Amino acid sequence: MKILVVDDSPTIRAGLRIQLSRLNHEVVEAGSGQSALELWNATRPDLVLLDVMMPGMDGYETARQMRAHGQEEWVPIIFLSSMEADQDLERAIEAGGDDYLVKPVSPVVLGAKIRAMHRLENMRKRLLEMSRELAASNRQLEMLSRQDGLTNLANRRYFDAYLATELRRASRSGEPLSLILIDIDYFKLYNDGYGHQGGDECLKRVAGCLMAVCNRAADLAARYGGEEFVLVLPSTPPEGALRVATSLAATIEALAIPHAQSKVSEHITISQGIVTTRADVPSDADLGPEHLIERADIALYRAKERGRNRAEIAPAAEREQ
Repeated sequence: MKILVVDDSPTIRAGLRIQLSRLNHEVVEAGSGQSALELWNATRPDLVLLDVMMPGMDGYETARQMRAHGQEEWVPIIFLSSMEADQDLERAIEAGGDDYLVKPVSPVVLGAKIRAMHRLENMRKRLLEMSRELAASNRQLEMLSRQDGLTNLANRRYFDAYLATELRRASRSGEPLSLILIDIDYFKLYNDGYGHQGGDECLKRVAGCLMAVCNRAADLAARYGGEEFVLVLPSTPPEGALRVATSLAATIEALAIPHAQSKVSEHITISQGIVTTRADVPSDADLGPEHLIERADIALYRAKERGRNRAEIAPAAEREQ
């Protein structure tokens, strides 16, 4: 261990240095409370042996300031003093000390105390490591609970919660919120022709395109179910959502995924339904997630009716129904 020895007596420091060196510890020395604080910050010791009675700043105040400086890692402080009254021990603990030894200190007792503190420190480090591992595992589980296992997009559960949150935020801010419901054209025929493994690969590649068009931190791409996907676009008016839809369709078309069974193209295409809600429109003021999705689904159905491989915007009149 790296041990900071703080005592105004050079003789006592020398004696402690010899004892500690025999125990294979590294020793750093300070002759005053002020120099101890400087070394505390500069050397980051593993243990402090601190004299109580020193001129200027005494040991109690030195310990209080060490604790106040707030190193992330706990460092044990053992007071060394010729005073042995109960109230001296109480003051030492209140000042931030962890133990109190009366001078002259037996080398055997000092060595035993240091070993005990070392064991406690090792246990604390292991508990801290386990706590960090648990926190990392919890973060991973939280991420997995939000993620679709196949496409790595947000799953339906997270989408539902996110849309509700963003609708409330849009209602408070008065900003528009757009939703795009997306369906891969003739995907059942694709699965029949290329098999489920081919279908899964197609879904993953389309999902990559959705992530690519989400250019802002608040945008969310999610798998809605089966071959359906959805984009949540906060602070986005209808014309902005249409630009995103157009970009998405072009990005997917550029993949040129063959689809021999499609009735609209030789490659994979998508149909999209777009809806936008605004808090300043009376009919939109209390629009809930289910109603918004329903409006997007109506627009998506119209895109399919009109030949697929296209995007349709839900008219304002439909959102007012």
